[in-house]
Amino acid sequence: MNQKHKTPLLTRKEALDTRKWYLFDATGKTLGRFAAEVAKILRGKHRPEYTPNVDCGDGVVIINAEKIAVTGMKRARKIYHKYTGFIGGMREVPYSTMIARNPEMVLERAIKGMMPKTRLGGQQVKKLRIFKGAAHDLKAQQPTPVNI
Repeated sequence: MNQKHKTPLLTRKEALDTRKWYLFDATGKTLGRFAAEVAKILRGKHRPEYTPNVDCGDGVVIINAEKIAVTGMKRARKIYHKYTGFIGGMREVPYSTMIARNPEMVLERAIKGMMPKTRLGGQQVKKLRIFKGAAHDLKAQQPTPVNI
């Protein structure tokens, strides 16, 4: 095979060396559309040298998680389910309660649901940091502000 037409594939070390961090502001963004963009960056699909079997994604910092928006009647009708493992142990929490108590969990569940359910997907989700207010403690990573 001719080497000049070969698709460039990343190794694990090359992916670690080129990793960046991005800063997203969730204010006024639609939950699902925002989560899809963040999942794409965590997986590395925004890069031209994307390799499916390597964690080539970048880190993501999300601020203002409590200001995420949902469309239509979801604010009143969306319900989060959790099963405890015991008989009759289905717990249901409405969106309005969840966003008031723990807005980070709303975004985290939406983004995790769009990631692969494999060890690689779990490794990629670990690069996600979500904060309730406008302040974050990841100044050392020098995240690049992104507006989508």
